[in-house]
Amino acid sequence: MYLITVEGGDGSGKGIATKMLEEILIQEFTFFGVWATGEPRREHPLGQLAVESVRTGEAGPVREASLFAADRLDHSHAWILPRLRKGTAVLSERNVHSSLVYQGIVGEIGLEETAKLNSAACVPDLCIWVDCDPEMALRRITHGTLREATLDKQEYFETDELQIKIRAGYASLLGGEVPIPEPFNKGVLVGPILNDGTKNDLRKKLQRAVRSFLHRRPIPLNISAEDVECEMLKKAMHGERGQTTLDVLEQAPQRSSKDWLNAEQPWKALKEAHTLYREAYDSIEHERKMDVPSNPLHHTVLSVVGTLSLLPGAEVSSLRKWLGPVRMVSSRHTQRMLKFLHEQSGWVRTHKSLRGRDAPRSELRADWQAFGRLGMVIWPLKEELSEWAVENPNGRWRNALSAVIGKSPDEGMNAKLEACVARLNVIGSGMAGVAPPTSVNEFRNWWRDGPSA
Repeated sequence: MYLITVEGGDGSGKGIATKMLEEILIQEFTFFGVWATGEPRREHPLGQLAVESVRTGEAGPVREASLFAADRLDHSHAWILPRLRKGTAVLSERNVHSSLVYQGIVGEIGLEETAKLNSAACVPDLCIWVDCDPEMALRRITHGTLREATLDKQEYFETDELQIKIRAGYASLLGGEVPIPEPFNKGVLVGPILNDGTKNDLRKKLQRAVRSFLHRRPIPLNISAEDVECEMLKKAMHGERGQTTLDVLEQAPQRSSKDWLNAEQPWKALKEAHTLYREAYDSIEHERKMDVPSNPLHHTVLSVVGTLSLLPGAEVSSLRKWLGPVRMVSSRHTQRMLKFLHEQSGWVRTHKSLRGRDAPRSELRADWQAFGRLGMVIWPLKEELSEWAVENPNGRWRNALSAVIGKSPDEGMNAKLEACVARLNVIGSGMAGVAPPTSVNEFRNWWRDGPSA
């Protein structure tokens, strides 16, 4: 879903920084996968041509920049974008900012021309600039793994003069002295992150940077977050098909993947769940209120309950995988939410196997499946509906959707409504044999009256 690039001069520590970021993303966040790559691509014919142009120095500045751009455009559209659309994170050691520095500033063709050559490439959502002293970088190049990676040291610009120019180029471009040309000025830039201490120091700096970026839940620049979410919803509904529900002693009503509304209108199911959640929250002691949201339409509540409504049951690690990048919640908050839902509201049954050391597995009760799936449907409107509920504590939920839409919905509101329709077409109407709404008007009728044959 996000393209994160690592930039810096030769020998600055981009390689180790990329590996560290890959580990951090896998350990802490809920992408459906993390892919590491780099540019130029030494295993691809286009990347090999770009590398060869630098090695020989015979291509000339325009041809050299064009070869790097050709490799990058193919990389973007044939490799990076398909992975971003599937909800994964892509880490790239070097990307377009390298060309802007090497060919645009240090080279001879200029920033604007370099940007034009690369204008159809992916725009990094986050660029992390790693820097170190040129003398230290040169020692790393001369004695470290970079020397082992190539038969010709000329490829790495191993001269004091060029290292100083390259570092100055990164400082002027990524440091804000020289404006970054469009469209590559849209992403977030972090740095310089100085790689002048221990590996642990560098890891902590990178960890802070990527946490700060992802916790803000930025809108991705290269793909639609809603397209990613619909893809993730499809995967969740089919990914654990065939697994059974929990083997618990009490008799529970059967959950249905098609009749999940239980013949009830959506607004009524949401109203009842909202009331019961608030009652459960109000009943806990004051100290515990800090652990869970008071609002049942909060991101954390809808993420956990909504995702569980799509699965037959899951351990925390598996549940977090199915959250994906849009519904991302930290491991700690996921566990606190499950504990509250199990102990206080009774929405979730948590069962630990008596055999071995299997982690506890949680299952959403059948009578709360409607709220969970509704949460996934109305996700694009959760902030607006939350505000309406606060402002209208005694209001009629049947009219809530019309109230938040207004008489003349703007472009942004229409996009959210269309996203709700798209989600319904993945999750289903809530009644077996009834097609889901296909338009905004049909969605409004579905909200008010429920699905009807």
